[in-house]
Amino acid sequence: MPKDTSIKSILIIGSGPIIIGQACEFDYAGSQAARSINEEGIEVILINSNPATIMTDPSMADHVYLKPLTTKSIVEILKAHPNIDAVLPTMGGQTALNLCLEAEEKGIWADFNVRLIGVDINAINITEDREQFKQLLEKIGIPAAPAKTANSFLKGKEIAQEFGFPLVIRPSFTLGGTGAAFVHQKEDFDELLTRGLEASPIHEVLIDKALLGWKEYELELLRDKNDNVVIICSIENMDPMGIHTGDSITVAPAMTLSDTTYQKMRDMAIKMMRSIGNFAGGCNVQFAVSPDEKEDIVAIEINPRVSRSSALASKATGYPIAKIASKLALGYSLDELQNQITKSTSALFEPTLDYVIVKIPRWNFDKFEGADRTLGLQMKSVGEVMGIGRSFQEALHKATQSLEIKRNGLGADGKGYTNYEQIIDKLTHASWDRVFVIYDAIAMGIPLSRIHEITKIDMWFLKQYEELYLLEKEISTFKIDDLPKDLLLEAKQKGFADRQIAHMMGCLESQVYNKREEMGVKRVYKLVDTCAAEFEAKTPYYYSTFEAEIEKADGTKYVSNESVVSDRKKVVVLGSGPNRIGQGIEFDYSCVHGVLAAAECGYETIMINCNPETVSTDFDTADKLYFEPVFWEHIYDIIRHEKPEGVIVQLGGQTALKLAEKLDRYGIKILGTSFDALDLAEDRGRFSDLLTELGIPFPKFGIAESADEASKLADSLDFPLLVRPSYVLGGQGMKIVINKQELEEHVIDLLKSIPGNKLLLDHYLDGAIEAEADAICDGENVYIIGIMEHIEPCGVHSGDSNATLPPFNLGEFVMQQIKDHTKKIAIALKTLGLINIQFAIKDDTVYIIEANPRASRTVPFIAKAYGEPYVNYATKVMLGHNKVTDFNFNPQLKGFAIKQPVFSFNKFPGVNKQLGPEMKSTGESILFIEDLKDDQFYELYSRRKMYLSR
Repeated sequence: MPKDTSIKSILIIGSGPIIIGQACEFDYAGSQAARSINEEGIEVILINSNPATIMTDPSMADHVYLKPLTTKSIVEILKAHPNIDAVLPTMGGQTALNLCLEAEEKGIWADFNVRLIGVDINAINITEDREQFKQLLEKIGIPAAPAKTANSFLKGKEIAQEFGFPLVIRPSFTLGGTGAAFVHQKEDFDELLTRGLEASPIHEVLIDKALLGWKEYELELLRDKNDNVVIICSIENMDPMGIHTGDSITVAPAMTLSDTTYQKMRDMAIKMMRSIGNFAGGCNVQFAVSPDEKEDIVAIEINPRVSRSSALASKATGYPIAKIASKLALGYSLDELQNQITKSTSALFEPTLDYVIVKIPRWNFDKFEGADRTLGLQMKSVGEVMGIGRSFQEALHKATQSLEIKRNGLGADGKGYTNYEQIIDKLTHASWDRVFVIYDAIAMGIPLSRIHEITKIDMWFLKQYEELYLLEKEISTFKIDDLPKDLLLEAKQKGFADRQIAHMMGCLESQVYNKREEMGVKRVYKLVDTCAAEFEAKTPYYYSTFEAEIEKADGTKYVSNESVVSDRKKVVVLGSGPNRIGQGIEFDYSCVHGVLAAAECGYETIMINCNPETVSTDFDTADKLYFEPVFWEHIYDIIRHEKPEGVIVQLGGQTALKLAEKLDRYGIKILGTSFDALDLAEDRGRFSDLLTELGIPFPKFGIAESADEASKLADSLDFPLLVRPSYVLGGQGMKIVINKQELEEHVIDLLKSIPGNKLLLDHYLDGAIEAEADAICDGENVYIIGIMEHIEPCGVHSGDSNATLPPFNLGEFVMQQIKDHTKKIAIALKTLGLINIQFAIKDDTVYIIEANPRASRTVPFIAKAYGEPYVNYATKVMLGHNKVTDFNFNPQLKGFAIKQPVFSFNKFPGVNKQLGPEMKSTGESILFIEDLKDDQFYELYSRRKMYLSR
């Protein structure tokens, strides 16, 4: 049955600013949905308040509204577009579902004759209201954990008395496990119950018996209106029940499930989806399975929307769930749609994987001083990475190499824990680094049975770890010259990096690389094709692995490489790796635009990234996608295979920039600003010499490598001082100190966590105004795309400041200095592409704080506010395809745009919420105001002095 032709115009609700628990996986889903619906010739109207994402790009929909996600905004849009027939709320996470419910309760959809597609209100209510959900499961005969609902403190106490401890408290209608908690003992119950009731918008919690140690699984389903259901992917959590799935290490397909239990689980999931309402779309179901031979199954929850794991499942299988879900919502059935990867089979099929996927979350606890770092029911991670390999071990290693936490993989890097008490403690209280701690425990000789007893992680996973450790021990007995080929090949097949193998044998990484070349142990690339190579894939989406050589009848040997290199001129774009505080989705926005601009210039585009939540890793964004760690060894092999004209490093944040030195050293061309210029901007000594030469003022500073040097420097610089390590992102480790004792403590602390780093001490300009400028430069001409003034004073990190575009109270004299300084610096650094410069203004003098010759956090914001494709222009300049003077700049902005940071402090009760030079916000929203008399601006401005902390 084809699509519903009565639908001519659709409203898609986005998920708003990024917070812990709801990140850019919904931006990915929303972008896919908008494109998918647009292909059908249907008008798309989009509301989302997040300026950093590709989803709110003008190219994504017919009308994009960057407005607050409130029913007031919905009414404004429905009045402006009376032709809207339907609303799709399943692509914007919990935020969109909750807003949709609120609009339904107020009768807004009925007033404007708008219907819901992709889900129905009944399904949202049943799945979100814990009590209704429990009753439904009972009705359809699906087992659930013993549980009762409480909507008052007294009722909660009664339930606890009846069930006994341990218990789980789960608030209704919340996201990312907000307010959820384990209660192991009676003493903690009152406080955790109160927190749960407060976290739920309807003051209701479900109290259930804790299924501690049970195994956890998820299934991703799609259903059409003819009731066809496909299960796209099974996902197994390596961590047992008790850790939020967003904080769990997950594996696809499920590894330790018997086929009988898997079939039972499938039947239950399909039955659940069919019973929650009559709608066509996507759905995610979570189950717990008892860790014994009985394998009892208990349903935990069902989400009638695309979720965090559907982004993962899409990337894991190559099946674009959000894209197909939106078409199903329009009335298509699965058998009428095409498999997007093979282009020859239908979408009514279940992907088959001939590889393994491992997802590992990425945390940012260092940003939340005093935060409880143990993991539990409330999600705390800020991003995630995915590794693809031919085995669990290879995928696990690739995922750990993608995390960017200065580890080279599991073990074999000299950074493991060696203290028995510490290891046992970290295993007992699940911590963010448990993926490494398990390896350390095995290396220390702690028996697998003991590790299993403490962590309840399935024995199969622990044995996989043990094999890796035994291989490391065996390789350590050799020297590079006598290492047998089969052992080297085995280590590479199990994912060990050259650096790790070098560590095992006490030699250099380059020696291992050369040994591999000499022995012919080379990476080969395989397709992610959804069907285990049964049909030919038309989509170039690759991962790397190692294979033993195959010998033909005539004696020639070969390995099968599925990545065929074309003879077109190519450009590689390095992605930004996992999202974290200080480097978020705004760099994904820049990468996507960079890829599209390079394609317009006639290049074949190659994307390298390992973040499953983003649009840059969609299989049809670039001409070729390598889903690989943004890790030197992997990148170097891809570059040697593809032989591109050059590599773009300016768009992937600090992740890509950090690889510039190696690319330069290996003679690989960096497109855009040269490595020397990037280094000049990072090296404070060289940069200050340049500013002195140009006659541009900067705060007095000095460089210290020890507490002693710092103390001597303080005498000449005067307090307060801003202390920071060099080459860091998001203000990591920055602090303002006001006396020698504070200075000494911070310096010792920094040198302990980043040994051998040079520390910069700046005289801090107390009470100065902060501003920043972004510009495009072609080496000769400079165009300033935007100047923003921060509402908070100097000292609050620019990512945490409310900032206005254009500035609201900088005089003509100050503005002229900002423009002059920006142009001088951009040209002096021989910038090709984007540059961001930050200023402190005191007594009408403009001082330079820093310059970053790359895409910055604010570029997408400025592009959205002015309605101009600045990254597209900048990329064409980097490629030498255009000069700045070729573009006809025409910024459109009435009044002011304000960038408002959003924080996720509610995930960390008791943490210090004061702002300072280290960035803490997880996302941002955009607010348009007509003039400075606006109440919201007035409120922000009056609060600006509250925030400054040291």
